Amino acid sequence: KKYFDISYHTKKMNEFFNIGIGIDLVEINRFKERPYSTNQSFYTKIFSENEINYCLKFSDSYRHFAGKFALKEALIKSIKKKIHFSDIFTWHLDSSPQISIKKSHEEYNFHASLSHETDFAIGIVLSKKVI
Repeated sequence: KKYFDISYHTKKMNEFFNIGIGIDLVEINRFKERPYSTNQSFYTKIFSENEINYCLKFSDSYRHFAGKFALKEALIKSIKKKIHFSDIFTWHLDSSPQISIKKSHEEYNFHASLSHETDFAIGIVLSKKVI
């Protein structure tokens, strides 16, 4: 008897459609415990100048830093490749999170979602490799 192996079929479907999904949950206190004012080198290794300026314009900037970090981690998981955080860019368009990577030999389209709660930020990224 043959049975339906969902993991096999899911893998084959993802290969056919060249899609990936990534999710990451970040505790906001991880950033609150490293204040920007005394840890700027830490932040500049992870975030672009535009991302830092965006986060700092909010009174509770650390929830936004955590959200952007979660999006970057989720993107890495969705493409299953090692990529540096400084090569990933996030921004907002009509209050909707957007994400992209520096040009490489592969191109992707991304869909992103981000949410904040009292203690956590979560990012989800769906990627589709352009063939």
